Order: sequence, then structure tokens, then C-alpha cells
Amino acid sequence: MSSTGHQQLDDQSQEGVPAAGAQTNHRTASQLMRKVRRGRLRLPITLSVILMVMNVALMVFWIILAAQIYWWTALAIGTAVFVLILVGLSLYLVLTIKEVRLSQRQSDFIDSVTHELKTPLATLRLYLETLQMRTLSDEKRVEFYATMKTELERLDHLISQLLEVKRLDALGMETDPEDILLEPLIRHCARVECNRRQLEVDQIFEFDFEPAVIHTRRILLEMIFRNVIDNAIKYGGVEPRILIQIRVSNGGRVITRVMDNGEGVDPEIRKEIFKIFFRGESELERRKTGTGLGLYIVRTLVHLLGGKVTVHDRLDQPGSVFAIDLPGRAET
Repeated sequence: MSSTGHQQLDDQSQEGVPAAGAQTNHRTASQLMRKVRRGRLRLPITLSVILMVMNVALMVFWIILAAQIYWWTALAIGTAVFVLILVGLSLYLVLTIKEVRLSQRQSDFIDSVTHELKTPLATLRLYLETLQMRTLSDEKRVEFYATMKTELERLDHLISQLLEVKRLDALGMETDPEDILLEPLIRHCARVECNRRQLEVDQIFEFDFEPAVIHTRRILLEMIFRNVIDNAIKYGGVEPRILIQIRVSNGGRVITRVMDNGEGVDPEIRKEIFKIFFRGESELERRKTGTGLGLYIVRTLVHLLGGKVTVHDRLDQPGSVFAIDLPGRAET
């Protein structure tokens, strides 16, 4: 956003609640949201545990009673029934917890999408009103138009991503697979993501490639690497520095590593980040934009191509490494 837009937004923020009060309200709201989420899980967990304890107590009582009266057939049947009930209760508990967590992620997703839609719309409205109310120089007008174009592209990217999730299974099926050189494709994805943020590729990216070929549909690879690169830029350092490395194994696999210089991914959520709607931060606490769909798209498409994606810490410095293992071969 231009300096004029920033100044107007700053003026609006100064008229509201002081910064210290806003931070206090922010922390209070975050704590309240965490309590509400824990409360949603507490009831099904407590109920399931009570039912399990009652089932075990009845099973023990039944075994003791049947053994004393020598009802061996009834003992076997009753024990089997109690075990089945216990297994059913355990499955009910697991499925209930998964359902509640999915519901929470869906709620976060709706909040996130709402925020992602409203932010560029608010920016566009601010610039349009400024253009209508003020007489601007040609230079400032061009700057405004460029910013508005960027916000429109951001909206288009979000809407495209939402539509892509609905058709992942059939994505690219209208085209035939082909041999795709990985190096130019990844360089293209890096340029696209940098252009979208008005960044310079040479200032952010370092490439270390072995010549590799993957036989698939181009659109699938572009979506995989655009989302991984987008994630690396977003969660990299204040000044992102990203190393992309390609290695070809003897077993007919191509391993691409995208390494950023951010804070890394908490080991406790490394599997969770690939689930649909998942975001590492609460919508009340988040500092990065996004919807929680990018890495889900990556995992889904990588699995569709017979590969796997993993994440771990960098060894040489702070940051994350996203390793994408796909079937392929060295370029001949």
C-alpha cells in the first residue's frame, strides 16, 4: 500500500482504542476463544470416559458373577459383548473429537476467508474514494492503480484457490501427461509468486538443481510448487531467503527441498499443517494471511502423483524444509 493509504489507515487507527488497550483486548479474546474450544471437547470426552468406566465395571461384575455360577457360555458371550461396547465407545470418542476439531477448523477457515476477502476490498474502496475525492498527480494516480491491481490479483488468487480445492481429483485431466523439466517450471513458479508480491527473485531465491524430469500434467506440478513457494515466502524471515534444491535418487525418485529462513514448524503440528482448513495460529492471533488450503492442496496432489511430502527443521540455520518426493528421472 502507498504512503498515502498507510497514512489514512494510521489516522483511522489512532482515532480508535489505544494500542495498549487493543493488545489487552486481543489477548483476552484469544484466551476466551481457547476456553470455548476446550469446553466443546470437554463434554464428549467426559461422557465417553464415564460410559467406558461404567462398561468396565459392569464387565468385571459380570465376569465375577458368571464365574461363580459357572455360566461359562454366558461368561464368554457377555465378555465379548462388553468388549464390543468398549471398542464402540472408544471409536465414538475418537470420531467425536475429530468432528469437533474439523468443525473448529471450518469455523477458522470461514473467519480467515472473510478476512482475506474484506482486506483487499477495503483497500480498493479506500483508493477509489481517494481518487474520487482528491485531485492527484499522474505519478500518484499510477501508484494507486498499481496497488489496486495487486489487490485484485490477490482476490483472484484466493478465489482460484477455493475453486481448485473443489476439483482436485479431476484437476488437469483434460490434458495428457508429458515429460516436464523441473528446473524451468520451478523458476517460473518462483517468478510468479515474487511478481504477485512485487519482490525480486534474485534477492530471495537461491537454486541448487540437478537436471530432473517428471512425467505428469503440468498444472499439477505448478500448483504444488506455487503453494510450497508461497508458504516459504509467507513464513520465511522478515527478509525471506529461500533455497530450492533438486536431487535425483538412483531409485527413480526426484526429491525437491524448499528451505526457508523462518521460525520453523512446531514438531507437534507437522502432520496437522497438511490437513484442510488447518492454520497454526488462531484467527484472533494470526500474523500471516492465508486460508489453510495451500498445504492441503500440496499434500493431496503429491499423493495423487504417487509421492510424499514431509517437513522438518533446517540443520544449517533456523527455518523449515519442505521435502517433496515424486517419481521421476534424471534428464538425459
